[in-house]
Amino acid sequence: MGTILVVEDEQDLLELIEFSLIGDGHKVYGFENTNGVKNCLDEKEIDLIIMDRILPNVEGSDFIQKIRQQRYNHPVIYVSGKNSTDDIIDGFNKGGDDYISKPFEIDILKARVNAVLKRTKQETEVTHQRDITYMPLKKRFYIEDKEMDLTVLERNLMLEFFKNRNVLLTRDMIIDAVWKGDKDIKKKTVNVAIKRLKEKIDPKGEKEYIQTVRGEGYMFS
Repeated sequence: MGTILVVEDEQDLLELIEFSLIGDGHKVYGFENTNGVKNCLDEKEIDLIIMDRILPNVEGSDFIQKIRQQRYNHPVIYVSGKNSTDDIIDGFNKGGDDYISKPFEIDILKARVNAVLKRTKQETEVTHQRDITYMPLKKRFYIEDKEMDLTVLERNLMLEFFKNRNVLLTRDMIIDAVWKGDKDIKKKTVNVAIKRLKEKIDPKGEKEYIQTVRGEGYMFS
């Protein structure tokens, strides 16, 4: 079961969706517009967003695109009266994981919800290593519940180490994974980036999350 945020401006339809999903064992937070949605995403562990595209204050997919830029990466099912082929393709291009055209059967919605939750469950699980927590939906790392202030590059480096605990990563392996094998990236660049990351996550050098293996690479342990 999951925790689902629903944005639907038709009150009767919103209540039907809420009632049906709750009946299936899900927890549901319902909104008639996007006011308060970001606060809910910040305060609750949301597994899935069901988003109407035609809303009174904003186009739903434009709202999703905007929060995607702010690192909210929750799976999204669009539910919309915009049902042409171009509309549906546009919805997928704007962050949709699935698209349901109105009118629809509520059982179809429930089946799609369960399918998306099942597909994304492994990706959205919170992961722990030592006293560090990674929350994939927000793409954020925390040390003892305090969020790390990381750049995109630092976060990508941290994630690569996180996935490979106790594995020796050579500089070439890191370049392939984080810089996608960019031939212009020098090993010195890797050294500097990791040095800055180490200073951020362990400023006193007491925990030694990332260890330098002289002449070979780095290891997260």
